[in-house]
Amino acid sequence: MKIKDFLKIKGRPVITIGPDETLHAAIQNLVENNIGALPVCNASGTLVGIVSERDLLREYGQCSDSKKIKIADVMTTGVVIGVIEDDLDYVMNTMKQKGIRHIPIMDGAKLVNIISARDIIEERLEACQVDVRHLKDYISGGYI
Repeated sequence: MKIKDFLKIKGRPVITIGPDETLHAAIQNLVENNIGALPVCNASGTLVGIVSERDLLREYGQCSDSKKIKIADVMTTGVVIGVIEDDLDYVMNTMKQKGIRHIPIMDGAKLVNIISARDIIEERLEACQVDVRHLKDYISGGYI
């Protein structure tokens, strides 16, 4: 399955944060949207980093005021990305090899979404359930 097809199924819009926003704002965004990472985009919409719940927790434990720390100070730069023409298997393997749980998806220079390991697991589980149903029907004589 291509990423562009997977994104049609996923159906969740991408939520971003700016590098000048605060640690506190990032935490609020993650909690309100039940997500684990935020792509960081500058004012022109260019992807400049990513900030995950782990990044925020690591920094939060050392700070005295989460409303003063800027995302630019805690975000990961040199972001591993996927592109819409990638296969889902390729993206999944890249995430595994790099030890990451979130990967921004690009269409040229434009950020179109972000995929999490949870998104991939849910899709794979659904596909397996369909396969199991077909096999059960075949074995039980459900096909004519």
